[in-house]
Formats: sequence, C-alpha cells, structure tokens
Amino acid sequence: MRSDITPGHTSDYLGFDLVMGDNLPEPAVLLADRGYGSDNVRKTMEARNVVPIIPMRKSRKLRVAVDRTLYRRRNLVERCFNKLKNARRVATRYDKTAESFLAFIDITSIRLWVRHLST
Repeated sequence: MRSDITPGHTSDYLGFDLVMGDNLPEPAVLLADRGYGSDNVRKTMEARNVVPIIPMRKSRKLRVAVDRTLYRRRNLVERCFNKLKNARRVATRYDKTAESFLAFIDITSIRLWVRHLST
C-alpha cells in the first residue's frame, strides 16, 4: 500500500505520478475514475502492460470501451476510503504535520486490516 499527501486543490494526475513513480509491484489492471482518463495516463499504463479500466469523460472524442464487471470492483476501494474517514481524526485532519497525519492513516489502515482478518 502507498499513501501520500498532495496539496488540497491538485489534479488527480499529480497523485498518479507520485504513486506510479515508485518501484511497486506492477498491477495487471488500473481501476480508476474519470479523473484519470487522460490519454497520457492511458498511454503510460499501456506501455507498462497494464489494462486501464477508466470510464470516459463525456467530452472525450475517441470512445474507449470499459469492462463494467471489472470496474465494479472499484467499489471495494471506495468503501475502504469510507472506513478510513470514519476515524474522525482522518476525516477532519486534526494533525498539524503531514508525517503525523500519514502515520495515523497507517495506524487506521492496520486496524481495518486486523479487523478484516478476524472476521
């Protein structure tokens, strides 16, 4: 898992570049929302032999098909973010430094993971 903080009013592309710049294991599929639907992101993923499953923006001229069955799996990620935000400290960002905020995200993630293992 990789977590990082970007400035508040930053495009999704910056977060994509931060995560994909690391030496993480290569994914087989990229499930993302319309914010990542640029040609640059698609070309980057296809060059890495990763299948991009990203719905098109309505203004996109070149239509691209999306595997809806696979895209529904993205719901798991959205639910994980919802569970992280149930920790009030994460949702309201009480911490003053980025390090302590990221540390609390890690602690909350570990708590969710342990809870998942116990069920």
